[in-house]
Amino acid sequence: MAKKKAVKKKTTKKKASKKKASKKTTQKTTKKTSKKKVTKKAAGKKKTSKKVSAKKSSGAQMEGKKVPSGKYPVTGGSSLNLADLKKAVVYFYPKDNTSGCTLEGQDFTAQYKKFKSKGYEIYGVSPDSLKSHDKFKDKYKFPFELISDEDKKLCEKFGVWVEKSMYGRKYMGVERSTFLIKGGKIAKEWRKVRVKGHVADVLESLDS
Repeated sequence: MAKKKAVKKKTTKKKASKKKASKKTTQKTTKKTSKKKVTKKAAGKKKTSKKVSAKKSSGAQMEGKKVPSGKYPVTGGSSLNLADLKKAVVYFYPKDNTSGCTLEGQDFTAQYKKFKSKGYEIYGVSPDSLKSHDKFKDKYKFPFELISDEDKKLCEKFGVWVEKSMYGRKYMGVERSTFLIKGGKIAKEWRKVRVKGHVADVLESLDS
């Protein structure tokens, strides 16, 4: 009888120890799982923050900053460094001979004498070639020069070469923008420009 009791006690002790061991392994497993979930959430948050910062960085604010340096080809066979300009209006547009870009050029042409009377020169910029620019300028009799930025470096410096979307299709292109230069610095900027009434707004801001 004593032997049977001893065997029973040993068996119960073994069962108890097995239960404790299984509890510990369960706790470890749950801790590991919870840690994995936390790290996954943290990683997800990091990815989200990266996406948000990327959105913010596109179209970076330029007001108050020095004009980016670099020589670029201009209609008429010359070259120009925008950093050398003291008073100028530089407008970026997507493409020569398109309706919106043509209208914008015509609006600047109509007010060109008023800009000049205040000491400002106008320059248009797009990724088109000089040959395309020359034809575009001659066709519509623009009195100002056009800058060719075929490698998009100037567009990138001003933060206007951005991802765009049309009919669900994403692509890279020029965000229509205008920059007012005073004393080698960018005094004012207009982004995502709507052509109608824009030139009048720029002209008005010269006196502010």
